[in-house]
Amino acid sequence: MHCACYSALNKVLLSLSFSAAKESFIYYIYTASMDNNRYQIMMEARGVVCCKCRQRLSLLTQNSTGVKCPICNMMNPVPTCERSRSKDVKAKENISGPDLLISSKKTESLNKMPSPSEISRSSSGTRTARKRALLIGVTYKRKHMLKGTINDVKSMRGFLIKNFGFKEENIRVLTEQDTTKKNILQSMEWLVKDCQAGDSLVFYFSGHGLRQPDFERDERDGFDENICPVDFMTEGMIRDNEINSLIVWPLKKDVTLHAIVDACHSGTILDLEHVYNREQNKWEDNSPPSGNARKHTDGGLAISVSACLDNENAADTSAFTKTMNGALTYLLIYFLKKYPGLTYGDLLDLMHEELRKFNEGGCLPAKFLRKIFNDLLSQSPQISSSQPFDVYKRHFIL
Repeated sequence: MHCACYSALNKVLLSLSFSAAKESFIYYIYTASMDNNRYQIMMEARGVVCCKCRQRLSLLTQNSTGVKCPICNMMNPVPTCERSRSKDVKAKENISGPDLLISSKKTESLNKMPSPSEISRSSSGTRTARKRALLIGVTYKRKHMLKGTINDVKSMRGFLIKNFGFKEENIRVLTEQDTTKKNILQSMEWLVKDCQAGDSLVFYFSGHGLRQPDFERDERDGFDENICPVDFMTEGMIRDNEINSLIVWPLKKDVTLHAIVDACHSGTILDLEHVYNREQNKWEDNSPPSGNARKHTDGGLAISVSACLDNENAADTSAFTKTMNGALTYLLIYFLKKYPGLTYGDLLDLMHEELRKFNEGGCLPAKFLRKIFNDLLSQSPQISSSQPFDVYKRHFIL
């Protein structure tokens, strides 16, 4: 940059009052909100969706805590956000929500002892369908440190328990020193072990992601995507090929796996064969160009929701709450609580729109400072799948 440009930039920066910039940012946080009219109408029409058979249900009363499905008799919990709310809640509280704020106090272990339900079978000898989740939040040390991953894991764990009926004892949580490469790989095997028809599995990762050249020639863009365990500097990263073989290959017919990966370069982190192009509203082929590498399931369905495209970075940010969180994790939980039964397409659109509004919102000084200090959330959440489906008809159910 030329000296004249530096001089001009300095004059502009000096002319900006820090107090004015602060007020501008606060104004944006309090005034930025989604256009709720379309989605409120949509959700009133849809009601709550049955967690088992996906039948659309209607709430009996505004304060209902549960509603029974007339088709399969499943008792479905009603998310807190659908019960009556106070009308005088401030705009920022509507954005952040107290249920997404995590205490800074140290808590007890998030893991519970395995229950008999892990191996229980009915009197007829057939094991009942099971929900199981593996949640990983890697903090790292020194220059690699991330401040929001523990908050992410706690938020996701509470979300799965309260909104989708996961049992505490069926959720394995890895944080801090437990997030070694060895522990993560062993836990991936645990997640899919003995999976059977009707099982719903969740793999969640919040941490660093990196790319490296693809030497096996099974990637269309020439790069392998990786997640980083806490000991990645000595033990190495976990490649997308390895993740695919561990938790995608074993999925049997009628088993569903959802992977939610809040990391940089995570677009095709599961190496699934179909990637959804939101701009063109179509699925694109992501199968291995060589044709001799296996990437498919054993008849089940794998769906991945990633924080960004393969060539993008993902944010660990306090833009939406008073605490640090991954942008994908926060927005996904926030919108699924606010609009239960969202389709994948609606969820993706809402997250993209909220990120766009953050980057473009506020007055000129706030926009300028965000650009100067590289404080933009330049990420595009992405969906990939082992099988293509209509993203605006299939509901997001875990």
